[in-house]
Amino acid sequence: MSVVKILITILFFSFVNLGFSQDNAQTSPVPNKDLEVAMGIDIIEKLDFDYSPKITIGNESILKLVLIPTKREIIFKGLKPGRTNVTVRDSVGDVKLIYTVVITATGKSNTVSELRELIGDVEGLEIGIKGGKVYVGGEIVVPDDIGRVSQVLASYPDVLTLIELSPQTQRVIARKMTEELARNNLKEVTVRVVNKVFWLEGVVSPQQKPDGREALAVTIAKAFLPPKIINLSSASNRYASPQTSDIIDFTAVSQKKDAPPAPKMIKITSQFVELSKTYNKIFAFKWAPLMGADNSSIQFGQTASGNLSAKQSEGTLSATISNLFPKLNAAKSAGYARTIQSGMVIVRDGFNEGGRISKNTKIPFALGTGDFTKADAANIGLTLDVKPSILEQEKIELGINLSVSIAVPSGNTNPITTNNDIKTNVILKSKESAAIGGVVQNTSTTDYDNTGNDPAPTTATAGGQQPATPLFRLYRSKSYSTSKSQYVIFVTPEIIESASAGTEEIRKKFRRRE
Repeated sequence: MSVVKILITILFFSFVNLGFSQDNAQTSPVPNKDLEVAMGIDIIEKLDFDYSPKITIGNESILKLVLIPTKREIIFKGLKPGRTNVTVRDSVGDVKLIYTVVITATGKSNTVSELRELIGDVEGLEIGIKGGKVYVGGEIVVPDDIGRVSQVLASYPDVLTLIELSPQTQRVIARKMTEELARNNLKEVTVRVVNKVFWLEGVVSPQQKPDGREALAVTIAKAFLPPKIINLSSASNRYASPQTSDIIDFTAVSQKKDAPPAPKMIKITSQFVELSKTYNKIFAFKWAPLMGADNSSIQFGQTASGNLSAKQSEGTLSATISNLFPKLNAAKSAGYARTIQSGMVIVRDGFNEGGRISKNTKIPFALGTGDFTKADAANIGLTLDVKPSILEQEKIELGINLSVSIAVPSGNTNPITTNNDIKTNVILKSKESAAIGGVVQNTSTTDYDNTGNDPAPTTATAGGQQPATPLFRLYRSKSYSTSKSQYVIFVTPEIIESASAGTEEIRKKFRRRE
């Protein structure tokens, strides 16, 4: 058994050594390939193995690669003159090939580089060298880029131009034409592209397509035409201004007359604002002491006492002095009130009778006393009459007659009302406000030592209150009062398409929470 084990061990090590020798025999250096790429001339390299898309470029600023793994192809594009390495790995990750790429610049490659710098960012263009010639080809997507491209290529007469306007761009222009026609009341006219020409189709009114003059639809469509690129089969000058022949008018004239447009509506809003302020100041100093008592008197003189030869003097003083100390009276009072009333009415333009809005309230009160009492009422409220008319440039002429009556606060049982009226004719622009009238009134009064309301002094006696004579009277007073009132009327007209405009905002104010 020991001999058998020895033989097995020898055979095992022999196979292992044989495997190592085979691996070493298969190991070989990575192949390196030199490649020269001229700027503007792409080179296609085809590989005989499946490569990994993760290819390493030494200097990406001078070389660009386009990978096509399904066909085992790599396209080399030179960007700038220089030298760099490209490492290619297989799908396992092992390095299979290393390129040493030299990018050179020739006269044509310099032209390609300049064109790429000038118009390389234009969408849809391709710049390169084919058949020994520099070419610019593709389909321009943005119409505004046509002028830029034509200006640049005018400096390169040897460059082969293979540019067309993208059909998708023409369809976008046709859609914009249709939208603009609808905005100008040509909603039945459509635009479509046929063989790179814009066709106008639909029905228009006689006013929109008069005899002997260009139709309105054609005039609007021409404004959207970009600079035209002549077909490749045409002359050498491939850029030209847009022409009317680029648009074909197939619109038909409707025999039915258009209905006159509905008259517009005008919303008039009026605000009445009244502001009143009052201020009173009183200062008084009064001192009027009284001597009051029954049979009070002061006597001075001589009387006889039986002896004619003898004389004596007698005097009596009997009295009660009231209001011995002076009295002061000082008071200040101020008041402020503001009244705002607003009215809004919608009137059709050109309506002869105009519009009216009225809001009135009656305040009842009794007039007279006793058997002669009768009932009466005071009217307060607002009445607005207006006749609007629309002029040019959204200006509105307004004939306004506004009457406002308000109640004035007072201590009387009968109400006191103030009437404010204004009648005018003004011109305003839609949605603009203006103060169309108002009155300002200031009143100031100053009184000095005014005793007109001061009652006569009295004294109490057995028979009741009797007039009394003060020993002396000292009275000083000053009363100052000022009152300011003003009212202003504002008006705001607005042109609306329908009387329903703005109702949603009003509904929100009255909407109840569920």
